Amino acid sequence: MLAMSDTLTDVAEDPSLRHWTFTGTARVKIGSEAHKHMFCRMLLETHDPYKPAVIDWPALPPDALARLCSLPIWDIAVQTEGRASINVHTYAAQLQDPLLREAITMDGDEEARHKRVLAKLIAAYGIEIAPEPNYPAPRDPEWAWMRTGYSECIDSFFAFGLFRAAQQSGYFPEALVETFEPVIQEEARHILFFVNWVAWHRRNMPLWRRPWHALRVAAIWVVLIWDRVAIARGIDANGVARDSNFLPANSSVIGKGLDTPELIELCLAENERRMSGYDVRLLRPRLVPALARFALRFFIRRSRGPDTEP
Repeated sequence: MLAMSDTLTDVAEDPSLRHWTFTGTARVKIGSEAHKHMFCRMLLETHDPYKPAVIDWPALPPDALARLCSLPIWDIAVQTEGRASINVHTYAAQLQDPLLREAITMDGDEEARHKRVLAKLIAAYGIEIAPEPNYPAPRDPEWAWMRTGYSECIDSFFAFGLFRAAQQSGYFPEALVETFEPVIQEEARHILFFVNWVAWHRRNMPLWRRPWHALRVAAIWVVLIWDRVAIARGIDANGVARDSNFLPANSSVIGKGLDTPELIELCLAENERRMSGYDVRLLRPRLVPALARFALRFFIRRSRGPDTEP
């Protein structure tokens, strides 16, 4: 059982939180037992055992406090983490493999801790949010677990860039950025773990199940894209929370001076930076970064115009 520490772990004092290598240097076959041990040990051994209850939230000047309170993300963020925690824990509870169950339970514990961090932040700065709903256990644990994982692949990609943009622009004071930093890095670990679990899981399921699994994954992506289109169109205006931790629509506010191509480039760079310290044999997320690069090429071509030489 991993113990909780009394303070946030200083990244400079504990580089193992962001730099981790599996045993040996041999190639690890995707879907093998070694692969499973690699991505599970990564999550377990890079856990930061901080306690949300003792985080010392910095005092903010009035303008920074007003900006923080005005962000329309807090209801959605708290409810997303609440749903994520119950989804992940429910899936972990029905696993027979002890190592996978331990690692995915840790993932769920960290999601629950993210919710407590947000609750402490909201209380510390007097942010008003809507009453939380109940979080019932999902009827289909694997579907809920995969939906949570793929959702994080989308949301955290933009969160990495927006968080960095907020730091560069001064939208958030440096002290607040440093305080919230461990939560953002934990999402990078969760994504790495999830994409490797997906690859391992697919390789170890019977061939006859793989088409059905592929259809379920496609359906999850349709649902997630629909949710995010709904958010972008303002359906949440009446307080209906959707599964999104950070809204790309806020980029014009947080990332002052950044146009869309610059924001995409920042998201790509931050995605790479946050995952670069972990063993290179671990699979990295590919779909969302690939779509971002495609969109970036589109914006660059449009800015050049049809008659401009490349």
